[in-house]
Amino acid sequence: MTEYKSDLIQTLVSRGYLNQATDIEALDAAANDGRITGYIGFDITASSLHVGSLVQIMMLRRMQQAGHRPIILIGGGTTKIGDPSGKDQSRQMMSEEKIAANVAGILKPFERLMTIGDGPTDALVVNNDEWLSKFGYLDFLRTYGPHFTINRMLTFESVKLRLEREQPLTFLEFNYMLLQAVDFLELARRYDCTLQLGGGDQWGNIINGVELCRRIDQRTVFGFTTPLITTASGAKMGKTADGAVWLNDDLLSAYEYWQFWRNTEDADVGKFLKLFTDLPLDEIARLEGMEGAELNQAKVVLANEATAMLHGAEAAKAAEKTAQATFAAGGAGGALPTFEVETAQLSSGLPVLALLTGAGFAESNGEAKRLVKGGGVRVNGEIVKDPQATVSVADLQDGAIKISAGKKRHALAKPG
Repeated sequence: MTEYKSDLIQTLVSRGYLNQATDIEALDAAANDGRITGYIGFDITASSLHVGSLVQIMMLRRMQQAGHRPIILIGGGTTKIGDPSGKDQSRQMMSEEKIAANVAGILKPFERLMTIGDGPTDALVVNNDEWLSKFGYLDFLRTYGPHFTINRMLTFESVKLRLEREQPLTFLEFNYMLLQAVDFLELARRYDCTLQLGGGDQWGNIINGVELCRRIDQRTVFGFTTPLITTASGAKMGKTADGAVWLNDDLLSAYEYWQFWRNTEDADVGKFLKLFTDLPLDEIARLEGMEGAELNQAKVVLANEATAMLHGAEAAKAAEKTAQATFAAGGAGGALPTFEVETAQLSSGLPVLALLTGAGFAESNGEAKRLVKGGGVRVNGEIVKDPQATVSVADLQDGAIKISAGKKRHALAKPG
């Protein structure tokens, strides 16, 4: 492996973050010579980011750890259009009120994983609506339109993918890459930002920004992208059969987050330890070298480190303890997600299907019935075979009824 001079690039490369970069030697030299500023943009299409965004957040964390200044660019403006990268269909339009409401939720993981403030290496939070909303359409076209050619834009992967699949690509979305390029130019002017980081699907958008900064301001700036993070079986990071792995604990409990990492595939343990924890590389090599049953110890370390980083050390310990009680000892586990059921319903007999929907394991009785028929539903550890089965006050154990769907989803129903 190439030895880089700067701590930043050496860390990013050795821990597996590099996919493509523009003039990485010059970027390495700049990072070695002094403090640089880099950014990643996050559109705010939901009230929380999920694990698929975590590798990007971790890169900003690596920047701060190496003594550089990260910018968290909130896409208040670009969210109004929607990034076509990696998408088969147009995003639904969101109101400005909904976008504003999502901002606080989006920032929660950043507040855990890095220092936000006014210090020289503190992360800055910037919203691109500050400048994008102020452009007049004709002024925007006159200023930036001449620097983009349709010929070139059609070669970018995000556009080619949609056209090859004969999926509509609206003119609205086609403008997205222009807006992202202007973001880079604005951040370069306002904050002397010289680096944009992002996922591999952002390469074309990032290149546009690099070239725009050079053409208009004669600035030298850089781009750096990560590979698409997938599991060993080819699944996209951040999605499971149970749904999105959210980073905010109001959408996914610390215990469920811990379980996600504990259930990492064997072949991914080393990769994920490098990307998503701060453990030294020699310690990761030792853990990665474990085999058989011992590898489960490495998965527990991964789960503890990743959960402690986002939710705190106490939450990680509680999750591990709950997992031991739930799976090793067959107990209920006090930190499992809980939900309330009416005591009157329990007294008269509450359908198991209602437990499944109440726990969020099924969105409808029909879906819940299919789970039961599939043999994956348990009440207090006992398999439920009859979709018409009910539970009552007699099923309470330590004041709760444990409902399970498959091996990974568990919750406690408590009378309230």
